Amino acid sequence: MTKTNERRNIWLIEDNQSFRRALSKTIDAMPAYHCAANFSTAEEALAALEVQPAPELILLDIGLPGMNGISAMKPLRAVSPALKIIILTVFDDHNRIFGAICAGADGYLLKTSSSEEIARAIEEVLSGGASMTPQIARKVLELMSNTPPKATAPKSPSDLSLREQDVLKQVVRGLTKDEIARSLKLSPHTIDTHLRNIYQKLHVHNRAGAVAIAIRDGLV
Repeated sequence: MTKTNERRNIWLIEDNQSFRRALSKTIDAMPAYHCAANFSTAEEALAALEVQPAPELILLDIGLPGMNGISAMKPLRAVSPALKIIILTVFDDHNRIFGAICAGADGYLLKTSSSEEIARAIEEVLSGGASMTPQIARKVLELMSNTPPKATAPKSPSDLSLREQDVLKQVVRGLTKDEIARSLKLSPHTIDTHLRNIYQKLHVHNRAGAVAIAIRDGLV
């Protein structure tokens, strides 16, 4: 196994003690990652960030006592701007998912996710991507399909190249980067380039935001 000091540091903020211990052990069992610290509140984590080296990524529960997970994202990133955040919660509902997306979460996983799904999400986010399972993509679609378009001028499909529109359609369907590459017969590296361009043009930071804008503004 890779030495701890060569593994990538992950923090966990979760108020359920038994689940926190179990998830910490799950992360430590992953060869590439180490759960360097865990906390029961966002306030504890914020205090630790002031005096300890920041992790690369935090797994953050939404339903925390005191400051909730969505509210905690901004102050956490104020201390460590490069910090990646994956929301981890039992709440499988529209408002919490969309709230996390709007607050800039890099990924969203349910607590029922398997260790393999958690490891995959961490790897995707730390590689510069965004993690959103097909289940979460469908939830975003359900929410946005019931949300009337904003009165302000929407984005236009013409802002995206034809290939970017093709990629965005696959993203909305919930396909992974590799699945999109196979579907469009392109390399994963090329898909990465298209995704970066899409995010820039839509003024979003991740896959979930792109899906929300695509549905809201009728881009697909």
